[in-house]
Amino acid sequence: MDKSLDGKPLNIRIRLLSSTMSEKEHSLADYILKSPDKIVHGTINQVAEELNVADSTVFRFCKRLGYKGFQDMKISLAAEASSNMGDLHELINVDDDKKTVLEKVFHFNIKTLEDTLKVIDENEFKKAADTILKARKIEFFGFGGSNIIALDGYHKFIRTGLTVNAQIDSHLQLMSASQLKENDVAILISHTGQSKDILDILTTVKENNVSTIGITGYTQSPLSQSVDIPLYTLSEETDYRSEALASRIAQLSILDALFVNLMVSLDEQGVKSLQKVRKAIQNKRL
Repeated sequence: MDKSLDGKPLNIRIRLLSSTMSEKEHSLADYILKSPDKIVHGTINQVAEELNVADSTVFRFCKRLGYKGFQDMKISLAAEASSNMGDLHELINVDDDKKTVLEKVFHFNIKTLEDTLKVIDENEFKKAADTILKARKIEFFGFGGSNIIALDGYHKFIRTGLTVNAQIDSHLQLMSASQLKENDVAILISHTGQSKDILDILTTVKENNVSTIGITGYTQSPLSQSVDIPLYTLSEETDYRSEALASRIAQLSILDALFVNLMVSLDEQGVKSLQKVRKAIQNKRL
């Protein structure tokens, strides 16, 4: 069983594994999410018959989600339903006024942060913070929308006084990755964890025995399965915003949390570095 699923609600387990599900598993997942009452009040035979699959297929899917079997999943789903009766996601409608859209977007972002907090492994996060603190050099990698997050990480971490780097161009990122050493750390950001560019970076830094931290949305992605320390985000897709776009607020918040932990650990050294940055840019203000 994937340890990253321990203690997670059923809908979150499904979302974490969705990118690696087979067609039959996707059908089962959709059925569970759309008809939880039928799961809670039904039997494994009824579910299998309605979806035209074998009982064993349903059972194996329950096991893959981290449950002992169908009955264990039923109990968990019933408990979650009773404790989350009011937790319904508000979809944006075409007739919503601008203030309503504003409120719904904010509520959606809050939910993304709350869900992400549920899936982050405390021990992995601590390992990430400790690894960054001990690193000779910290480098951020990301492509497309993830590059914006990588640059934001650089913008934050440069205030620590530690050696930090990030590049925009894909070739420069690969070249820079080739120069990292064993006591450096590479922070790789990719929502899907399947981008060829980010996996090329991962291969390159691993050849140099560089410590790797991955920030991604899927527990079974090539990136999350291969980095030393995986950190997960959780977000939902809507009609007006893709899942990858929605995940950005969670990715930024993970980097914020790592940065603050680093500054706390650096203590006086971090304060002095921050003061230097403030002094250097104060003349840019009118």
